[in-house]
Amino acid sequence: MNSDMVIRTHWTGDLAEQEALLTREWLVTNGLGGYASGTISGVPTRRFHSFLTAALSDPRGRFVMLNQLSELVRFPDGSSQKIGGIELAGGALDLHGMSSLREFRLESGLPVWRYELANHVIEKWIVMPYMSNTVLVRYRLVAGTGPVRLKIRLAVHFRRHEASLAEGFPMDSYDLKASAGRLEIHGFSIPPLRLYVDGENPAFTIETKRFSDILYRIEGQRGYEAQGNLWSPGYFRVDLAAGKDVTLIASSENRESTMALSPAETFQAELERRRRLLAAARPELAKGLAKQLVLAADQFIIAPTERVVETPRICATGGDVRTIIAGYHWFTDWGRDTMISLEGLTLTTGRYTEAGHILRTFAHHLRDGLIPNLFPEGESEGVYYTADATLWFFHALERYLEYTGDRGLLKELLPKLLDIIDHHIRGTRFGIHCDPGDGLLVQGDPRYALTWMDAKLGDWVVTPRRGKAVEINALWYNALRLMQKWMQEENLSPNVSEIAKRADVTRLSFNQRFWNAGTGYLYDVVDGENGENDPACRPNQVFALSLSHPVLDQAHWHSVFQIIKDRLLTPVGLRTLSPDHPDYKAVYHGDLRARDASYHQGTVWPWLLGPYIDAWLRVYPEQRKDARDFLDRLLARHLHEACIGSVSEVFDAEGSFTPRGCIAQAWSVAEILRAWVKVAENHERG
Repeated sequence: MNSDMVIRTHWTGDLAEQEALLTREWLVTNGLGGYASGTISGVPTRRFHSFLTAALSDPRGRFVMLNQLSELVRFPDGSSQKIGGIELAGGALDLHGMSSLREFRLESGLPVWRYELANHVIEKWIVMPYMSNTVLVRYRLVAGTGPVRLKIRLAVHFRRHEASLAEGFPMDSYDLKASAGRLEIHGFSIPPLRLYVDGENPAFTIETKRFSDILYRIEGQRGYEAQGNLWSPGYFRVDLAAGKDVTLIASSENRESTMALSPAETFQAELERRRRLLAAARPELAKGLAKQLVLAADQFIIAPTERVVETPRICATGGDVRTIIAGYHWFTDWGRDTMISLEGLTLTTGRYTEAGHILRTFAHHLRDGLIPNLFPEGESEGVYYTADATLWFFHALERYLEYTGDRGLLKELLPKLLDIIDHHIRGTRFGIHCDPGDGLLVQGDPRYALTWMDAKLGDWVVTPRRGKAVEINALWYNALRLMQKWMQEENLSPNVSEIAKRADVTRLSFNQRFWNAGTGYLYDVVDGENGENDPACRPNQVFALSLSHPVLDQAHWHSVFQIIKDRLLTPVGLRTLSPDHPDYKAVYHGDLRARDASYHQGTVWPWLLGPYIDAWLRVYPEQRKDARDFLDRLLARHLHEACIGSVSEVFDAEGSFTPRGCIAQAWSVAEILRAWVKVAENHERG
């Protein structure tokens, strides 16, 4: 195995390592939005931790189906030892089994555990076949004489994955069908969970147990219900011998599709698929930890199972439905996140066809000049309360055209793009309109937070940026210039001069209104809801010099960039508010209200490193190697913590910069990938 394709973490078995084993997590996905995820220890700390969360069709959404496994190895002399570090027992979680864990690694992005016990070494692998609600857990005896007896106890609680621990199917409502090495667990409104064991002498023993008051500690820390119950129908037992793998297969699919390939063929097919992903990516991503990010990117690109009505319509035009999951575990697909992530996730990785599918999918949902802000879990219709996602659509299309030269898609979308511009000029939903006095874009609706700083709790909009926001107008100017260019290229000359004049007015007004000579940086919002200008130092101003068509006068680039670097830059991203502001919060922690209060009030977002590096190289093009070294340090630090091999949603703003929020976030991975290609390419050419 290529060493670039392995991320290793070694353990001594010392109980002092428990905290690290409980806070480091793994994630495997299936290309449908379904996933398997947990801690390295095997102890569930989130309601989202499971070995199979299936992505079911509309209106069911994602369902937790196989919550936990408890494994015990019995040796020829009659002794036994647990592996996986968890034995569910009356609500208590016995961590003693973690003492046998010696290594956790990602191999080609797949999680592997190595256990050493009683002169035997056992490895456990997990894979989800692409486009299938199925998980395979493979056990291999890599050292020691066998066979040994493996006992695998199941624990389940069918429920929507984002539901509270008290919801879902009652413990006495499951119907079982068992035979030899097979088991079916039936609920009512969802497909059954089908389980099989492939190995020597498999059998299933019905021995029902209820495990009460299991503590999910991260849920408690986040202010949610933190205790839940699981139910076990019994356990599989099977012989594990050297050279003969044992594989547990769990699936919500029909038996024929699940068993079409042998377990060995399924693992090999997935490893080959991953090799193809790496081969298709940009050559700048062929070395080191960047290769792992290519595999991490794959986790977010999905074919949404919920939108069954949409599929035939798009397929009829020669396309396919594709979208981007914004983050695991709880996000769905968001328009803003998708458009920002498109280049990093699909274009730098050579997935051009899927990039085109994603653009067509969102264009299909264009309403009143807006693409959806998000698609709620289990629903086929989007919601539209966003002022920037549609403007990011222009940016994403520009990057797609730069990589592919696909003029056919541009011609297909031009009428929709003109409609977007027209709606924004005349006015559309949520108070989004162009001010006829200065040409700047206004947005605001007291019911919603329409920019990416979107924390809202009840009627409380934490960062009410109603008015003319700095990044909205940077994006508006960029969209106008891109539209001008495309219309000229497609000989749509009657409208070009009007677009060009509007862009000129926007640029002039932007520099007159947003430049704050007293501070040396840009106002975050001008003409706010009470007519005021907001002088808060936030990272939103970076887009005024990072986009393809920077709206900010070059004379101010150095000053703005230096302020961002001095006040907002951290080793893991940009703070969302300068520490000298009275509303600044250094830690993103606590219940929902506490977290929302700090979400954009200091909390660090790694995705902002993408535009930061764009601005850095625009101001200091000779510092390419410094930018590359910065990203090197970030990846070396972070890919071994939180979700191993991926990038978190946010970090605390000070101290040890603890990762928080989603364990794997699309635009975090995407923008670091994109920036890596940019600095690597420029550095190598330099």
